[in-house]
Amino acid sequence: MALAGSETVDRGEGNGETFLLRAVRIAAVVALYWFVSITMVFLNNHLLDKRDLDAPLLVTFYQCLVTVGLCWAMQLLATLCPGFIDFPSVRFDPKTSREVLPLSVVFICMITFNNLCLKLVGVAFYTVGRSLSTVFNVLLSYVILKQTTSLRAVLCCAIILGGFWLGVDQEGLTGNLSWTGVFFGVLASACVSLNAIYTKKVMPAVDGNIWKLSFYNNINACVLFLPLIILSGDLGRLAAFPGVTDLGFWGMMTLGGVFGFAIGYVTGLQIKFTSPLTHNVSGTAKACAQTVIAVVFNSSSKSLLWWTSNMMVLGGSSAYTWVKSLEMKKAPHRDPEDSAKEKLLAGEKGDAEV
Repeated sequence: MALAGSETVDRGEGNGETFLLRAVRIAAVVALYWFVSITMVFLNNHLLDKRDLDAPLLVTFYQCLVTVGLCWAMQLLATLCPGFIDFPSVRFDPKTSREVLPLSVVFICMITFNNLCLKLVGVAFYTVGRSLSTVFNVLLSYVILKQTTSLRAVLCCAIILGGFWLGVDQEGLTGNLSWTGVFFGVLASACVSLNAIYTKKVMPAVDGNIWKLSFYNNINACVLFLPLIILSGDLGRLAAFPGVTDLGFWGMMTLGGVFGFAIGYVTGLQIKFTSPLTHNVSGTAKACAQTVIAVVFNSSSKSLLWWTSNMMVLGGSSAYTWVKSLEMKKAPHRDPEDSAKEKLLAGEKGDAEV
């Protein structure tokens, strides 16, 4: 399966393709997206929740390092198997790296705050804790881009805000609420929105290629993370970690990086075979399933209002996506490829998506 599917977003469906075959293909792609996304969240939670190694910045740095290595590997495979894998040839250019640097600063804030939120609030509350991205999209689009938002979209944001506050209240009643985790979740949501805005600005520097952007973004992130992991003491904690020579530990760390790389591909694949709107609906349903799995796995008991807060967040997000899709249909024609690229780059890695 060529990787070109993540870069181009035309449907590419054969004229002679039967409905059944197309339905099976779409179902397989959606299932793959769900598997990669949910597994990535639980895997990251496992890595970040280690009691004997409290080094969240180191975990995030290593995943960026794995992504850079996979980009190099994919380039090599594309050269050896040009008909099977389509991946752009990228040579490191310091000038391009500097142009991408502002995005990289936002990017490391996004993935760091995201992982800190996941570490402190857990998978079950993660959907609510990281639910304000849509609200920040509206707010920052007005403040930075001077773009106004319709009343219907604002009402959807109000539902999300209501669900967020209800969720915080209900999680607090269980005695499991981490206010620090909620704070990091809010910061992560803001950075997801900033990441989308800066992505639009730097895309011309990488010729509009999402894999080139990922390559430069993660190289910059690795460099920026180095002083942070030293100053935070994560490097020292790794040296004192009893399992530092355990191949199983490094295997899990590497697997986390592989899934972080894969989420970008499967997101693009789902958009290609469905649509940006369907992708968002799938992401919302996935978040619901992810929450249920986490609650069942932890044998937790949640109140009706706790579940209501999740439904408000997910329902408000879905309604916002539907409203914006209707507004885009009424707006002047826009290149669908640009629209889908924005969906792909708006924060999947920090998403581990909601």
